[in-house]
Amino acid sequence: MKPVSRVRLRGRRKWSRPDTRRQGCAFARSWATVSRVTSGPEPPPRGQAVLPGLAPDPVTADGQWLLPGMAGLTGAQHAAAGLIARGGRAGASAPDMEPDTGADTELSQVAAELLATDPDGSRIGAAVRTALDMLLDGQHTGRYRWDQLCKTEKTHAGTLVEIGIQRGLGLADGTLLDYAIAGADVDCKFSHRMGRWMIPPEAAGQLVLLVQASDDEGTWSAGLLRVRPGTLREASNRDLKKTLSDRGRSAVVWLFSRCELQENVLVRMADRDVAEVLAPRSGQQRVNELFRRAQRRRVTRTVVATVAKQDDYMKRVRAGGGARDQLRPEGIVIFGDYVGDQALAGALGLPRPGPGEFVSARLTSRAARPDGADRTIKLEGVDWMLAGPDDPAELAPHLPRG
Repeated sequence: MKPVSRVRLRGRRKWSRPDTRRQGCAFARSWATVSRVTSGPEPPPRGQAVLPGLAPDPVTADGQWLLPGMAGLTGAQHAAAGLIARGGRAGASAPDMEPDTGADTELSQVAAELLATDPDGSRIGAAVRTALDMLLDGQHTGRYRWDQLCKTEKTHAGTLVEIGIQRGLGLADGTLLDYAIAGADVDCKFSHRMGRWMIPPEAAGQLVLLVQASDDEGTWSAGLLRVRPGTLREASNRDLKKTLSDRGRSAVVWLFSRCELQENVLVRMADRDVAEVLAPRSGQQRVNELFRRAQRRRVTRTVVATVAKQDDYMKRVRAGGGARDQLRPEGIVIFGDYVGDQALAGALGLPRPGPGEFVSARLTSRAARPDGADRTIKLEGVDWMLAGPDDPAELAPHLPRG
């Protein structure tokens, strides 16, 4: 009989069976020692790790600093491991605020296993993106921003992130807390705003995985904290949960800092453009307007579903009557996640659409400049390049399928 796990929803307990699928996760154990480092109330700037007193060598090829004991990691693991550190204390007059993470063997082992399982953070990032999209439920509600959620839905975000990370990383249930990682119980807490995590009484003395993400900022972060005396504020809510104190925020050991969150293009577009996209009564016309106004940017299927608000939203994109056909007379092509489309988009200098993503662009067949400054692709025997504002509209080519 499978074990059951507790999912806490607004003070009530709901029992559900965990999903134990690995989802392709290698899940290989790899132990490394996280040496004594300083932490901070905010994640370090993206791609930076400052270790006081550490010589500038060694670094990885992409300029990431290496932690002592982490020299065996390669590739994306270096980028993740380098972000465990953050320089500077919370205050020069408060030397006791510097956490001795090097002596916390359990924290070091949990950090090492998380980095070994998800070295580039892609699985945690995907879990966070999925959780936010599930809450917004744009296909049925038309919502695309955090501030459009009601209070109860925002509270539920933490549960969805917790479940998503467990499934994405193949983590086992903890005995008292959410996860069992490297033999330790680890709780998981999510906040849309940095530093607003609510820590329950049962996490005292335990490890907590703190996750933060914001569509407005387009980033997400994740770090570990040992809940010790003084790391939480004295005041609590009616469930006895407390927020982090200044000392607690300074003690967070960041694993991933300000990583790019898969973009919700509607959040990034100008309000006037979003209004024009959502104005037509027809779902097809809304999708057409989306690809007109969001050119040269990644558009996810979730955004298409939010704009179309139909069960068959993908039909509104495909050739055979969808946006790909209806926008051809304007010179607009829509690259998808096909390998060929990705190569063509890259050749033009466009973002390569990832799984479930599209990138639209208007093309022109005018002669390329002799200095070779124009990037071109050959379709249907003709050289095409990205159109400028002064280029007239012409019938766009078909993208190869085969």
